[in-house]
Amino acid sequence: MLYESIGEKPHEWAGKTAGEVQSIGQQDGSVLVVPVGSIEQHGNHLPVATDTILVEAIIDAALGRLDDEPVLVTPTVWSGFSPHHLGFGGTLTLEFDHMRSALEDIAHTGLQNGFDAIIFVNGHGGNIAMISTVTSTVGVDADAEVLGLTYFQLATEEIQNLRDSDTGGMAHGGEFETSLMLAVRPDLVAEDGWDATMWDEHYEWGGSDLIEGGPLSVYRPFEAYSESGAIGAPAEASAEKGDRIRDIIGTELAAIFVAIHEANRN
Repeated sequence: MLYESIGEKPHEWAGKTAGEVQSIGQQDGSVLVVPVGSIEQHGNHLPVATDTILVEAIIDAALGRLDDEPVLVTPTVWSGFSPHHLGFGGTLTLEFDHMRSALEDIAHTGLQNGFDAIIFVNGHGGNIAMISTVTSTVGVDADAEVLGLTYFQLATEEIQNLRDSDTGGMAHGGEFETSLMLAVRPDLVAEDGWDATMWDEHYEWGGSDLIEGGPLSVYRPFEAYSESGAIGAPAEASAEKGDRIRDIIGTELAAIFVAIHEANRN
């Protein structure tokens, strides 16, 4: 993982031998987890790897709550679908079809090791449609259960109770992500440059921040929302809040992993 060395965690695919991977995959109710992040600008105070670092941190929190369930997590797919961020620089994005094919290939080859289920865990808003797509395109051909989710859409009522910002403050590089980064990788959070614009989507049916998505999808480059590339209220962030967010979502995600394991046992 980006924030810790490979091989230190019992659920890491990358630290196993090929035989060990297959042994876990062939256990009853085995689950393969594929994290999906991005490399894109996050304003002037957060690193471009924020989405990748945070999806790994959330998954790690979930895995730490498991008992002996046969769950393995692959290395993170670090490049997401982020064309709307290109205007600010620092972004590495794949074409939609290229990324879809890469995720399909990872899933199909991973499942060849005998896993009974696979779940894509996403950490970037621009990947949400992608995750929904590959859940179907992989699922239609796979002899396994295929699932997908975006971690910041979990436990939203509990996260709402933690926030100090108004609606729009937990957006891109705002209170939510900055709090998590302060908890997980404070060394990568700049001491200044915390300038951000509150989310302002003029369609009332559009999303209002990370945890309050709306039914209407709208495409705009990020320059239309923010001069800095950050949206929300990073000044309301804290490491303590980030630890609590990670604990809440990690607990919810662990419950999902256990439920998938139990549902796929023979």
